Amino acid sequence: MVHEFDAVIVGAGGAGLYAALEASKTAKTAVLSKLYPQRSHTGAAQGGIGAALGNVEEDSPEWHAFDTVKGGDYLVDQTAAKVLAEEAVRAVYDLENRGLPFSRLENGTIAQRRFGGHTHHFGEGPVHRSCYAADRTGHMILQTLYQQCVKNDVTFYDEFHVVDILLEGTRAHGVVAFELKTGELHVFKAKAVLFATGGFGRMFKITSNALANTGDGPALLARAGIPMEDMEFYQFHPTGILGMGILITEGVRGEGGILKNREGERFMERYAPTMLDLAPRDMVSRAIMTEVMAGKGMRGDRKIDDYVMLDASHLGRETVEKKIPDIADFCRTYLDVDPAVDAMPVQPTAHYAMGGIPTDTHGRVDTGRAVYDGLYAAGEAACVSVHGANRLGTNSLVDLVVFGRRAGRHIAEYVRGASAPREFANATDASRAKIGGLREKKNGAHVGPIVQRMQEVMMTQVGVYRDQAEMDDAIKQIQELRDEFKEVGAQDTGDGFNAEVLNILELESLLDLSLLTAAGAANRTESRGAHSRRDFPDRDDDNWLKHTMATIDDDGVVIDYKDVDLGIWEPKPRVY
Repeated sequence: MVHEFDAVIVGAGGAGLYAALEASKTAKTAVLSKLYPQRSHTGAAQGGIGAALGNVEEDSPEWHAFDTVKGGDYLVDQTAAKVLAEEAVRAVYDLENRGLPFSRLENGTIAQRRFGGHTHHFGEGPVHRSCYAADRTGHMILQTLYQQCVKNDVTFYDEFHVVDILLEGTRAHGVVAFELKTGELHVFKAKAVLFATGGFGRMFKITSNALANTGDGPALLARAGIPMEDMEFYQFHPTGILGMGILITEGVRGEGGILKNREGERFMERYAPTMLDLAPRDMVSRAIMTEVMAGKGMRGDRKIDDYVMLDASHLGRETVEKKIPDIADFCRTYLDVDPAVDAMPVQPTAHYAMGGIPTDTHGRVDTGRAVYDGLYAAGEAACVSVHGANRLGTNSLVDLVVFGRRAGRHIAEYVRGASAPREFANATDASRAKIGGLREKKNGAHVGPIVQRMQEVMMTQVGVYRDQAEMDDAIKQIQELRDEFKEVGAQDTGDGFNAEVLNILELESLLDLSLLTAAGAANRTESRGAHSRRDFPDRDDDNWLKHTMATIDDDGVVIDYKDVDLGIWEPKPRVY
């Protein structure tokens, strides 16, 4: 079946919906998603969206941009960070005007709270910058944008998994998608295609990411020969629910929650004396793991799965129930812990990909050597790069609304003058052969053991702390798993709702992205942001102040580089 649109958006999270909303003002627009839009992972974002509104105290977009650059350990492209901070204010007011029910101050303005790494006067102290809707901010953004897209007559294709891109040189002409309901392949011809497929945390054993976060967009474009940017930088959020990875928002610490070790000590006083528990996430995650390895975790066994406590009980029940109601429910449901009474057991959890599909500030895919016509990316799947080596809390929602909005506007302008997408003879042949081959291998290998080994290897050897020997071994094991994957088959040979075929396609993406991540990490012989090496503990600006561009091929990963935009602030030591 063939469909034709001006613009096709792949992914129905915040970035995809905002892009669709803007593009649909003048362009015939479709959104393809392997989930129903309301189930997209943006809905799990809890704590808030950073914008220098200054509703509680003095603030400035310039301070926000500086915090973003410093928080990203100076690997951030600084012009992009300035765009992020300046347009965050407009985006928040736009969302408010579209109906998003932000929490309010007594004077009726949007409420704001503190968040890790966000400061006033270029680092003098913490600032109230995070705009929030209780601890359901992402959910509210998702619902608001979806309603507006329906109003704008955007066409939705729910439960469609994109399996191929129609690419001619550096020009995109559409995609091929696998309809989960019927098993049929559909061709979507388009003048412009945007990938907003989210992150890929499922390559780690303990992650805050949903089961659907398998990096489908970045992996698909990587297999098409497009290099991925800064894949070695993967953020571990410091406060995931013990053993599960479900996130306990940074907003808990923004409201005054305190991290404590088994001795009851507020240990962040030793690691970040100014920002304390609101230091950037990479620093807090490393502090927790340092405490654990020193035997100060709650079990004291110096193992990677040990944990510390996050205490919010002193805030009082009224604050807990008003400011973090969902977190309180999670803890009562999964831990039998009431945060208004007892401390919560937490451990670092794989959370966010700083790297991904390289783009410019308009969302166009830009490798530094070529800009692709009609091919865009936004949100966590993309790398602008506004997060550099470490993303600040709240900046994920800022990223997706600012650059989703900008990409949608650019698409609307681009398609006006773009020629019609060309015809591709036999456009579905490669995908049909791949999926058909899986069904023919009914007695082939199963995905389960491969998934388990991949997640354990990535968690233990390419996690919070890294070293050369462990990463080299991880690369070897991931390559072996990719070889084993060639023998995987689907025992379910049915057409309709074949979840096994979908899981196999998702595993292929995760294995490719695991290899890119491990290879990039092994190649970067320094510590910067979330990339922390025991054998190279220092940041090395002389040799490594550059973006990694990693291309995957049959023999492994080829590494190239791209300059960092340093046009505003000179790199300095990162002290909080």
